[in-house]
Amino acid sequence: MSLVRLIWSDELLEYDFGRGHPMSPARLDLTMRLVEALGLLASPELEVVGVDPAPDAVIETVHDRDYVAAIRRASEAVGHRLGTEAIEHRLGTEAIEHRLGTEAIEHRLGTEAIEHRLGPEAVEHGLGTDDDPVFPHMHEAAARLLAGSVDVAQAVWAGRVQHGVNIAGGMHHAQRGAASGFCIYNDAAAAIQSLLDAGAERVAYVDLDAHHGDGVEAIFWDDPRVLTLSVHQDGRTLYPGTGAPSDVGGPRAEGTAVNVALPPRTGSAAWLRAVDAILPPVLRAFRPQVVVSQHGADAHRRDPLSDLCVGVGAQRQGAALVHALAHELCDGRWVALGGGGYAVVDVVPLVWASLVAEALHCPLDFSQPLPEGWRDHVGNVSGLDAARFLGVDRVEWKRWSSGYDPADDADRAVLATRRHVFPLWGLDPLRA
Repeated sequence: MSLVRLIWSDELLEYDFGRGHPMSPARLDLTMRLVEALGLLASPELEVVGVDPAPDAVIETVHDRDYVAAIRRASEAVGHRLGTEAIEHRLGTEAIEHRLGTEAIEHRLGTEAIEHRLGPEAVEHGLGTDDDPVFPHMHEAAARLLAGSVDVAQAVWAGRVQHGVNIAGGMHHAQRGAASGFCIYNDAAAAIQSLLDAGAERVAYVDLDAHHGDGVEAIFWDDPRVLTLSVHQDGRTLYPGTGAPSDVGGPRAEGTAVNVALPPRTGSAAWLRAVDAILPPVLRAFRPQVVVSQHGADAHRRDPLSDLCVGVGAQRQGAALVHALAHELCDGRWVALGGGGYAVVDVVPLVWASLVAEALHCPLDFSQPLPEGWRDHVGNVSGLDAARFLGVDRVEWKRWSSGYDPADDADRAVLATRRHVFPLWGLDPLRA
């Protein structure tokens, strides 16, 4: 039995909203190149597998049938109108402009262009926006991401591997009937549902992305078998505007939605303190049989789409805590997914390469320079200077048991969550 199954093939790069979109497939390519340069792909404990797109029946376990059909129609219609050249160039600007005119470029296939060419149905399902423009073969690309997360979840549950990793996954904003926030199909929710369908009675979902994991929470809002725990920037200051500490789950599942809404500019030490103050006690009370986690790298201070200041080392420590809890509570059953992250060159590859290393039980040495070959490639393809080191290895922080500080914004956010959630699990909000 291998220790880790990693989902990867170059076909995952086809999830591409086009030039200029923040969700660039380059972040995946650079991550996998770094994983290889660090020697992780050579580990005998790692198996790397590709997957075919998930069939509609699997997607429809977490998405409405008419939504899946709308995705198919929209992606096929765009491909038909643009022709094979655009598909070959993955929606290159020249191909779009030649066939649809400058309006499509200006709107990045926005509402006006999509509604005119594909009909109002696409707009109703969240398609054709700046966040979620339509591209040829979008259904197949999104279905492949979803299939990867389901595959590793099933491999972990069946005991074929102990940990599963899909850095291309983590599309946590997609709703049952709508695309949202760069997310077409919700692979995290599909992985969780596949575990429930396979017999799991308690699945914990831990979301460390800077943005609230709203789609996964909504899909399992009233299901007591699924705990969704999200540590994110306060929704009053960041998309998607949800994830308040008072949101604790539906009438049949109170306490199974847990939201830690941190203030902007929360740094590494305060972020780790918040994660540690909420995650271990709640997971120990819930007693999951498997942990599914989302590791969006956008909490970093260099990320252009959030306002948190969490370093690479702190994010690695957060992943290590999730990993340790999976071993403590679930016999090591852990599924780790990617997610957000838009500092494509100097943050995302570092965070996710560290995640793969953590899953392999061989954390990276942060003091060692990053491979020169990888750094040269980054410079050649981006024109930017790649990071020389991973960053600060370990962040010193104070545990909640050191005492609550009412003058600290992050502490107040943590206490708000504890007050709303802990009593529902028989826990004392004020005690460690």
